[in-house]
Amino acid sequence: MAKISTNISIDPALKEKSIELFSEFGLDLSTAISLFLQQSVREQRIPFEIRLEIPNKTTKEALSEYSEMKKNKEKYKRYSKFADILKEV
Repeated sequence: MAKISTNISIDPALKEKSIELFSEFGLDLSTAISLFLQQSVREQRIPFEIRLEIPNKTTKEALSEYSEMKKNKEKYKRYSKFADILKEV
């Protein structure tokens, strides 16, 4: 099968870690990328699950803020009615 060259841009550290990993399997980077592309075409999808980190950064920050508020209740204003909260917004 004839081959063509393709240029891709990746983080240098990622490239080095990838080369180290794939060499453990006896593969070079080009072969590993070709395997990924072949499997993608065969399955007609990305051959692994891609998902967001759960909880994501925003949720982690909110949970951290909630913990802080629980520990130091005196630092935060409290409301007895929801209508009072709306007045402040």
